Amino acid sequence: MRTLFAVVFLSMAFQVGAQTHKTKNVVVVLMDGYRWKEIFQGADSMIWDNRKWAPQDTGFRNQYWADDVHVRRAKLMPFVWSTMVKNGQLYGNRDLGNLVNVRNNYWFSYPGRSETFCGYYDSLVNSNSYPDNPNENVLEFINKQPGYQGKVVSFASWDAVARIINRDRNGMLINIYDEDVKGDHLTPVQNELNVMQHNMPDVFGKGERLDVMTFYMGKAYMQQNHPKVVYFDFGDTDDWAHMGKYAMYLDAAHKSDAMLSELWSYLQSDPFYKDQTTLLVVCDHGRGYVDKWTSHGSAIPHADETYLLMMGPDTPAKGEMNNQTQIYQDQYAQTIAELLGFHFTANHPVGKPIQGTK
Repeated sequence: MRTLFAVVFLSMAFQVGAQTHKTKNVVVVLMDGYRWKEIFQGADSMIWDNRKWAPQDTGFRNQYWADDVHVRRAKLMPFVWSTMVKNGQLYGNRDLGNLVNVRNNYWFSYPGRSETFCGYYDSLVNSNSYPDNPNENVLEFINKQPGYQGKVVSFASWDAVARIINRDRNGMLINIYDEDVKGDHLTPVQNELNVMQHNMPDVFGKGERLDVMTFYMGKAYMQQNHPKVVYFDFGDTDDWAHMGKYAMYLDAAHKSDAMLSELWSYLQSDPFYKDQTTLLVVCDHGRGYVDKWTSHGSAIPHADETYLLMMGPDTPAKGEMNNQTQIYQDQYAQTIAELLGFHFTANHPVGKPIQGTK
């Protein structure tokens, strides 16, 4: 009798657990080198008022400036501050003692992305020219799980992402700069986007395409194929920052916010994704303050400061997190795995998941 009771109890417990775990899909959007300051404070007057970085363009200033920080940040990223703050969790406002940092000591792109998706700081990964990443990542781990094979894809503006996620090893779809989406059943929109990307100017040089192409190529793929895990890698914010164009950096962030809004609207309109998809917004590294805002790397103070925004059916709506805590970027990978009910194991140690997100 006791045995029967135990079996029934365990069965009921499993059913309750299955009912409360709603996330079946995950979408991750990375904004390269976008600072926590602009997310949580909006346009930075210390940079904006310096003509070296932001020549006085009244159009951009009217669009993005306000004296009140809450108004200012909402003007810059309206989706984040209207929808994500109401329905999700926003980590990284250092003014509130809510700290998010990279664990690695390099504070630039390849190591930051590697840490994010591998859940591991490998000191040997120390260059943007580093070859195929030897460290296994959470995306390829999920791609091996039942029901997820061939359902994990990436669309990236920067061609190095193919090495960072190591598609030569795992064979996953990782679409990068100057590559067409291939297949026997492409939609007319996909065919047009394939052509269009080759006719767009290489604004930032060879190896990087504009984020608008990355986004729409990825979205069209989602509409046609319904992958379960999607990684969008955006680069415009970092590129404009390196060029010292603060107004364009802000405008790129604003347009990324608009793409996030369009992405979420699509996710909530498609029965495959609706109410069972978690969206995460991350970055690979921070940047300096004031005159050092254009740069990052270990020699630039504050370039290790990042953030995490997330929203989905298993993420309680806690809004802007104001508890004094420390999160590291090597915790993201296991957090992503646990959203889908998995425990990420790899050929290296993996950081613990973030506590309190559920």
